[in-house]
Amino acid sequence: MNHFIFRNTTLEPLFKSHKVEFSGYDDISYINHTADIFSWFYILPYQQDNNILVDQITFFYQNIEMVYAQIPDTKYFCIFTLFNPFSSPVKTGDLSLMNAINEFNQNIIQFSKSRNNVKIINSSDFILNNQKVDLIDWKYYFISQMLINPKLSRSFGIWFKSQIDAILLKRKKCLVLDLDNTLWGGILGEDGVTGIKIGGDYPGNAFTEFQKSIINLKKSGIILSICSKNNESDVLEAWNKNTNIIIKKSDISSYRINWNNKADNIREIADELNIGLDSMVFIDDNPTERELVKQILPDVTTPDFPIQPYDLPNFSTKLVSDYFQAYNITEEDINKTKQYKSNTERAVFKKSFDDFNQYLLSLEIAILIEKASALSIPRIAQMTQKTNQFNLTTYRYTEGDIKEFIKNDDWVFTIDIKDKFGDNGITGLMIIELDNSKARINSFLLSCRVLGKGIEVAFISHLLNKLKESGIKKVFAEYIPTPKNSQVKDFYEKVGFKSVSLENDKVSPTREFIIKLEDFHFEKSNIYNIEEK
Repeated sequence: MNHFIFRNTTLEPLFKSHKVEFSGYDDISYINHTADIFSWFYILPYQQDNNILVDQITFFYQNIEMVYAQIPDTKYFCIFTLFNPFSSPVKTGDLSLMNAINEFNQNIIQFSKSRNNVKIINSSDFILNNQKVDLIDWKYYFISQMLINPKLSRSFGIWFKSQIDAILLKRKKCLVLDLDNTLWGGILGEDGVTGIKIGGDYPGNAFTEFQKSIINLKKSGIILSICSKNNESDVLEAWNKNTNIIIKKSDISSYRINWNNKADNIREIADELNIGLDSMVFIDDNPTERELVKQILPDVTTPDFPIQPYDLPNFSTKLVSDYFQAYNITEEDINKTKQYKSNTERAVFKKSFDDFNQYLLSLEIAILIEKASALSIPRIAQMTQKTNQFNLTTYRYTEGDIKEFIKNDDWVFTIDIKDKFGDNGITGLMIIELDNSKARINSFLLSCRVLGKGIEVAFISHLLNKLKESGIKKVFAEYIPTPKNSQVKDFYEKVGFKSVSLENDKVSPTREFIIKLEDFHFEKSNIYNIEEK
């Protein structure tokens, strides 16, 4: 992803691990419009006169407005908050500079509220993690106008990537948790339900705060699962009887509480939830268990766990910043735990049927097909960023990109799936570009939690019929292979498309398809109740 950064000082060493182009110092005359994302990263200069600094801050904001006017609203414009790296005033009662900085930061926040593509990056998150004496190396400042110490480039690069990933909605999906000496102190099987350390004085109070931080993750849409070597009956008793335990069974979407290999258990949890191993983070106090998972399941992220409980707040803060941050949370995110628990119930229910169609019929599946709206655009952009398995092209789009499709009168349709176990929310998307009597499926994706029920066939068939009724003669589509979407490589052929030879087949893995709609008709199935709005 190409990044263009407006700046007023030397920043190159901080971004050496990113594909970045910089403006000249204080130069807003040139903008590379081919960039994918833009940022404004101005740092308060070294200046003895506060009045000059206050005037410069006003000038910064005016320039932001002029720059924004030249950036397409389909591309993100990230604005770093302003901070004072010096702040040793002669007159401690002179608050004019502090007020100007606060006003600037409030102005950019207000500026972002009415512009979906403007995102605020809070510089204080990085500054507070570094001692003031480490933040500036005056040698580099006077030699190369570099205000932030280049020795911090590695930590800055990690922090900056996490900020961009949060904006692009790239985060892990599932937290896999051990129990003994991880969610509470002590060993349940030895110390008993009331003997484990949770709540009260140290170390129980440290584990309580850790559990609270995990519940906050769950509220933001992170799936919680348990992988623990314990007797299941003991854990169920602890959940029922120990009121100090904050994370209850109802908060858990899937669990494996047994004496089996933890790597095998994690693999089973991933299969049950229908998520990729690379979307999971495994937390365990035991270094041997962590090493086993690292060796057998390298796709699972397995961070080190603190030796002392008093280090848990720092650990949980880093856990969030490294793997689970999101710029905004959608309604679907908030409902994730309930939706994945419902999937587990469906899996159990399925075992009572020998006939798959009878199982589907008994689910009472309702499919709502709906045009994109202002309310659904954030979720649509999120799905394009996060969906990998059932995604024919894996094109990643921002909210602005989706608005551009709608503006061009292309079709952007979503599906909302409900059944007797609950509402999965918006879980599918198709973007179709129209060109007179032809159409091209730009994107077609479904969330992994609704796969395996034929919903994808019902969705595309409904829209193909709709295209036929609107006068479209031919529909083109493509499959772009990735390491994660091999399961859909034959999908278009299965629903009636024909493969098209490409001149560059030998050098490009992309496969092209076509269907002539005069030969196509979808008979509505009695398994699904399909409604369109």
